[in-house]
Amino acid sequence: MFKKLITPPLLSSSKQFISFLLKSGNRNYFSNNKIQLHGGSGHRQPQVTKVAIEGIKNIIAVSSAKGGVGKSTCAVNIALGLSSHNLSVGLLDVDVFGPSIPLMMDLKNHEKPFTNELNQMIPLQNYGIKCMSMGFLVNEDDPIIWRGPMVGSALEKLLRQTDWGHLDVLVCDLPPGTGDAILTMCQRVPLTGAVIVSTPQDVALADVVRGVNMFKKVEVPILGLVENMSYFNCPHCNESTHIFGNEGAKNTAKKMGINFLGDVPIHLQIRETSDSGKPITVTQPDSPQAKNYKNISKEIIKQLEIINNENKDNKQPNIIIT
Repeated sequence: MFKKLITPPLLSSSKQFISFLLKSGNRNYFSNNKIQLHGGSGHRQPQVTKVAIEGIKNIIAVSSAKGGVGKSTCAVNIALGLSSHNLSVGLLDVDVFGPSIPLMMDLKNHEKPFTNELNQMIPLQNYGIKCMSMGFLVNEDDPIIWRGPMVGSALEKLLRQTDWGHLDVLVCDLPPGTGDAILTMCQRVPLTGAVIVSTPQDVALADVVRGVNMFKKVEVPILGLVENMSYFNCPHCNESTHIFGNEGAKNTAKKMGINFLGDVPIHLQIRETSDSGKPITVTQPDSPQAKNYKNISKEIIKQLEIINNENKDNKQPNIIIT
């Protein structure tokens, strides 16, 4: 029970949010973590302990090394697909510079988040999903011109100063590429695994290989690969056309020894429902497209169960933030 909910005036603009990030009363979890130094040839490389979040069972990253492949659309519908399997789900928009979750989850014109008596932000909710995004905290037209350390601090607040409650899965919609935000999540957050989204075309798959190798280097398990915009079914003759190539992502997954989670076609209603903030998985749950996302979500659940069972046998202590 919250004693009092107030709208923090410091979240009304990007400049004021910077004050929130730097406010001395808030703990800096990333900078205060224990660091272990490992010697080698006279050099020391710091390894920061990953800090778990109490109440969240699994944290998964939805990533694409290439922009424009429909990653955020997949992240939203995967979150809703997981929820359809009776899981409690949260959705974190990690793309600080280009947040998409407010639009896709129909929270664009919602009031800014409240805070509780512990100065934690209360996530906005729609369709049963708890959501947090930089887009909730700054004005829509405000540019965010930040370097790496400020991005990391912003993500810290969005992740650790949000009252998520108890979640089975927190889905993190990462920005494209392998930049600061992604490295922050991989190195500081105990990710259960990552989902890679790609189109079938070679120019996207080349970046997928780099993205997969990046996750392997930071020891984040790969849950699997999703092929988005896999094919187009003509609404008149029902003929399938593989606009971007045929089974490119599936073949790449096989070649790299990772799971292929499923494919999603190019479809007008997927685009229209995403742009209108009414995702197809929840507004047209019996459609073939929604079933694609639900099947992918089911495969993700299977992979999470495998990883969690393996972790039970080789469990390492985590610092828990309450």
